Amino acid sequence: MNGTGVADKWVAQSNGLWRTSWSRLFPAKAQDWWRREREGRKTPPWRFNHDMVFVDGELLKAVGWEGEIDAHSYYIDYDAGQVYLGVDPTNKLVEITAHDSALVRTTGPCHGKPSDGQGPVIRGLTFTQYAYRAIEIEGKEPEGPADPATFGKDVVGTTLENVTISFCSRVAGYFRGDRLTIRHCLVSDTRTEGVYLIASSDCLLEKNIFRRNNIQAITGYFPAAVKIFNQTHRVTCRDNLVIDQPYSNGIWYDVGNVDGRFIDNWVEGALDGFFFEISKGAICAGNVFVNCDRGIRVLNSSNVRVYHNTLVDTVASFERTERSAVNDHFGWHPSTGPDVEHREGHVFVGNLLVADAGFSKPLLHCEQAPALCGRLTQPQVSQLDDNVYVRRGDAGPAPLIVWSPAAGDHCTVTFAAPAELQKLHPEFEAHSRYFGSHPGAVLQSSELHRCELLRDSSISPLADPLPAEVRELLGWPEQETRLPGAYPLQP
Repeated sequence: MNGTGVADKWVAQSNGLWRTSWSRLFPAKAQDWWRREREGRKTPPWRFNHDMVFVDGELLKAVGWEGEIDAHSYYIDYDAGQVYLGVDPTNKLVEITAHDSALVRTTGPCHGKPSDGQGPVIRGLTFTQYAYRAIEIEGKEPEGPADPATFGKDVVGTTLENVTISFCSRVAGYFRGDRLTIRHCLVSDTRTEGVYLIASSDCLLEKNIFRRNNIQAITGYFPAAVKIFNQTHRVTCRDNLVIDQPYSNGIWYDVGNVDGRFIDNWVEGALDGFFFEISKGAICAGNVFVNCDRGIRVLNSSNVRVYHNTLVDTVASFERTERSAVNDHFGWHPSTGPDVEHREGHVFVGNLLVADAGFSKPLLHCEQAPALCGRLTQPQVSQLDDNVYVRRGDAGPAPLIVWSPAAGDHCTVTFAAPAELQKLHPEFEAHSRYFGSHPGAVLQSSELHRCELLRDSSISPLADPLPAEVRELLGWPEQETRLPGAYPLQP
């Protein structure tokens, strides 16, 4: 299913451009929460329009007037309904978006029939080149803290399997409703989000590929390959591949989510890989994060348990700020998560953090805003142990761990090794190890993306038992010997 039409009536102009009339245009503006005073010098307004132009399958770049057009860009005069190209369209397939959806599953009456409340089952289809979105499942969205029994029930059981959704000018799909399943799908080349899951419970995203979101590098729009938003409950992301996201976050649980499960995923080249914000309760286990700004980011949340992940040239970060529902830019959002005083209870155990030569960032952040100095004096984490930190190069004076609250400027201190942190907090990092300026390989092959530990490495198996719930999620036998990181000990 293709959302474009073929444009084959072009007029050659004397200035070297080609022009055609087009009646199915989709002008748009930035959302009212976008902060132009911050982002207006980085993101021009025409990037928010929903139109797309393709020449022989290549997506062209939108520009603001005819003088900027080259062979790989286009300009639209919306007042006149004219589209301009800089490449000769002769003997080329030129496609322009003509539809802003392929499938909208409404919740109201349709053709005289009431909704049966059952979501569509979609298998084996390709949706491509749609303005705005390809699929939308309608449903109620709470605006403030709400009982999950009151939403997610309009349409339930939507299923996508072996589906490709690509080149959508806003999102691949908006999905609402409990018991959603998205499995074995490819979602690629979207602008602000790939999958946008809203106010739903008991959902599964499994064995999918999410790649190249925010393809126009829009700033100030909080992009994510997968956005899980607004008081979802028990949403599981398992064994997904999230790649090629230089201008986008990976999978983001945002605002009021409860009991998320993030298991056995591979996230590479994203801003924040697994991002859990203003939410309560998650297990993040068995994942691999490679070359992300922050592979694991927990912000203003509570009770996030992080076990047995491998992070390569990637930071793990637990953060809290003074942000609350009082005078917040997004109104009710913070009220759906834990209050400022309850952003704690995190666990970080059995993880492997490896920095290759040239990566000198701290590998673990536990930070809070300076405004919270004296107000929150206890650590965010309740358990921190059995982690292994490896630097293969000389990081110079760069710290290994950034920690707050503590005495010092802005209530923050830094540590060069876990043993230094343990002096301040004897309850933490008693069995963790640090290998600085490590001369040899630790992983089987970073170049080949083999992130299992080498059998002859000097890293010892872990003795402490893994919680049964986590072990079951990972599918690891009860008596199996464990190494730090995402992979069990290989025979």
